[in-house]
Amino acid sequence: MLRQKFGFLLLAASLGLTDLGSAQTLEEAIRLAHLNNPQIEAERRNAQVAQERLEQARSSRRPRANFAGSAGFESVDSNQPFAFGLGDRALASAQIETTLPVYTGGRIESGIRQAQAGIEVSDARLSGATQTLILDVVTAYVDVARDLEALRIRENSVLLLTEQVRAARDRFEVGVVTRTDVAQAEARLEGARAGLASARAILEASKATYMLLVGEPAGNALLVPEPPTIPAAFETALDQALIANPDLIAARFNEAAAAETIEAARSELRPSVSIRGTAGFQENFNQNFRDTSIAAVAQATIPLYTGGQVASQIRVARLERDRARLQTQALERQVRTQVAQSWYATRAAESSIAASNRQVEAAEIAYQGAQEELSVGVRTTLDVLDQEQQLLDARLNLVAARRDAVVAAHQLRRAMGVLSRDPAGQVSNLQ
Repeated sequence: MLRQKFGFLLLAASLGLTDLGSAQTLEEAIRLAHLNNPQIEAERRNAQVAQERLEQARSSRRPRANFAGSAGFESVDSNQPFAFGLGDRALASAQIETTLPVYTGGRIESGIRQAQAGIEVSDARLSGATQTLILDVVTAYVDVARDLEALRIRENSVLLLTEQVRAARDRFEVGVVTRTDVAQAEARLEGARAGLASARAILEASKATYMLLVGEPAGNALLVPEPPTIPAAFETALDQALIANPDLIAARFNEAAAAETIEAARSELRPSVSIRGTAGFQENFNQNFRDTSIAAVAQATIPLYTGGQVASQIRVARLERDRARLQTQALERQVRTQVAQSWYATRAAESSIAASNRQVEAAEIAYQGAQEELSVGVRTTLDVLDQEQQLLDARLNLVAARRDAVVAAHQLRRAMGVLSRDPAGQVSNLQ
């Protein structure tokens, strides 16, 4: 690995990539994106809503008290021969009523468990949104880094081919080569310029995506980082994903919440018991009397017939539970596929990096040898151009393989549910 890094630094130095002082780090990009992302803020609000719903569910088993009061003036008149309580009088009354649920058939307990499952769902979604954002930023970052390197490699290729065209014209002037050799060099140069223009367009598109996610423009000295570590065995990665994938966690708690909905619906068919207490008074100011009352009543309600409404609610709750279970099963299959794709893609990219390093070394030797053999008349201009093209392809393949290794490794860690930031803002196991 050290030899690989040293070789890459030498290649970067030859292409003008060693201006590391102005490079914006991947950790800084993730921090900025995390601060500016509205989706993360929305998920945080959703988590707060889930906490309040739990508080609402718990409040259902606490006593409730209400106060009612009135004050006014009353005038009573009658033409009956015998009437009492006639005349004008001022009245006032007040009453306090308290209700305490004793037994609700399990409705309150089911509501609390459902709210607790909702908190777990919101926390898992927040974790999933955070990890997805990190993955998107990593991908955008390494895309810009790859495209910057590809642009500079192509710029270097244009410079080499420009020199080849000049040398071919000089040799043509002295009669060493034909006009065909000059035309071949010129054609390769124009092709390289077209490739350079395409590389600039690709880089600008990658920078636009980076700007969208991070909120700040990308620097011009980004380098592809080393990929994070991944499990050595595919089965280890899969087991971790099936346990810690935040999307799976959210789906499983959604299923648990749906199961509690069934219990809440069933409770509507069960008796409910509550204690109701009242205390009040009524004051008649003109006649100077007061009525007071205190009562405590145990009240029971037994549902006898609901017209089929509760039975329908139970069936709907069961269907919702079954749907949640099927969604969890489908998501498990997706996670298995994601782990397999990213784990094998990471291994393939590692092999590709090793092969591309050897290809670059061999292509550099071949290119230098072709140039020397051209100077003594053993090779043709076309041979040198072909070797230069092979060297260009090898360098671009190496850059692409490094990018693919980083993205695939982070995709795997996202599927495993372990792509996160530590309190200092660093990406876990980035180096």
